[in-house]
Amino acid sequence: MTTVNTIAAKKDLLGLSLDTLAVELKGLGEKPFRARQIFEWVYKRRISDFGRMDNLSKPLRTVLESDYTFVTLETHRVQRSQRDGTAKYLFRCADGQLVESVFLPHEGRNTACLSTQVGCAMGCTFCATGDSGFGRNLSPGEIVAQINAMEADQGAEIHNLVLMGMGEPLHNWDNVREAMAALLSPAGRQWGPRKITLSTCGVVPGIDALRESGLKLRLAISLHAPEDRLRAGIMPINRRYPLKELMRAVRDYQAATDLQVTFEYTLFKGVNDSSDQAHAVADLLKGVESKVNLIPYNPVQGLQFQAPDFGTVVAFQEVLKSRGLIAMVRTEKGGDIDAACGQLRRRES
Repeated sequence: MTTVNTIAAKKDLLGLSLDTLAVELKGLGEKPFRARQIFEWVYKRRISDFGRMDNLSKPLRTVLESDYTFVTLETHRVQRSQRDGTAKYLFRCADGQLVESVFLPHEGRNTACLSTQVGCAMGCTFCATGDSGFGRNLSPGEIVAQINAMEADQGAEIHNLVLMGMGEPLHNWDNVREAMAALLSPAGRQWGPRKITLSTCGVVPGIDALRESGLKLRLAISLHAPEDRLRAGIMPINRRYPLKELMRAVRDYQAATDLQVTFEYTLFKGVNDSSDQAHAVADLLKGVESKVNLIPYNPVQGLQFQAPDFGTVVAFQEVLKSRGLIAMVRTEKGGDIDAACGQLRRRES
């Protein structure tokens, strides 16, 4: 269990990129290769006890033990789905803030749905996370610590990440960039960029920053409507970054990375689920190498939206397919424990 006073007095090294860690160690008079040694202990051997890092000098270990730490998260509650094995974790941070993450089991390729913020400031009208308000950004260490805590509890390795939990990743870009660079590093978890998907509601400068970073993560866009007026009513971010600007950023990202872009489209009964709207989606995505994940709305208590019937969902899918798009209906996981898309709330009970 994390001790709040200890964590507050020490600097967290978890989630820092290799370059940032090397700079930190340079300030201690150490050579850059020490950063790689520490990385290998933490990410490859899964050891975060400085005392056991026996290829570091004793004086360095003494300084590290005195002044630094690798943050952990207290597991406050775990809910396990009886339907599909999905597990939803409620973690308590050192300052008492709560954040939720989800473990999605798949044979041979377990996935973690990570949060990047405590709550969310984007205000999407259908989302439980936004309805709960915004607390703060998560640190790089708190982002990575979610993986460590889930793997320890599950006794299983995580192979894929989706940054689709609480918060807008590109609203916390500096910390997300650090954490992802650490995980992608050959000295770290050595995940390929295709194993990490970053989902955004459409923060255009953040998409541009991701492109310029060279990380080449898979990009998922929360679309939910094919025209500005409707989308702005569902997702306030569209008032600041309308679809024309968003699609420009998406095309630039794809040109730079040569990666297929995923568009997430939640279907709300009577709002965005008509045949005409399906054709409008196809028009909007013309020329973009993409796939569309159709998500029948997962109900959230207190919010007004409803899910369409399955026939409407299939009809929408068929229009997209007839227009040459790859369109799949996402299978809900964790709905019985409020762990499905848009349902994370950070409730204690």
